[in-house]
Amino acid sequence: VQLQAFGGGSVQPGGSLQLSCAASGFSLSHYAIGWFRQAPGKEREWVSCISDTDGTTYYSRSVKGRFTISRDNAKKTVTLQMIGLRPEDTAIYYCAARLRCTETGMPGIGIWGQGTQVTVSS
Repeated sequence: VQLQAFGGGSVQPGGSLQLSCAASGFSLSHYAIGWFRQAPGKEREWVSCISDTDGTTYYSRSVKGRFTISRDNAKKTVTLQMIGLRPEDTAIYYCAARLRCTETGMPGIGIWGQGTQVTVSS
């Protein structure tokens, strides 16, 4: 049972990146999938998630309007399209699987994926 995040990199402010989260060993379609991030010296924070039932998406206030989450259950992947990146978006991004996805985050415990580094700097 594993989640793997990839697609991170370094971009200038205003740039774009697309992160992907690939699942192996379990059925992605049975879980809400989301993204968290952790900046140096800060606590891990929830960024976005997409439900397993009807594909409803939720975003934190800091990324709403700039990030878009989507899922492809057949390909067992979830993507996070990020545009208008800012230096404060710099962090390690982690994908996670949970039973629920709400407008304020992803409660409960579940599966964490490996992180991918996103750096936004001029």
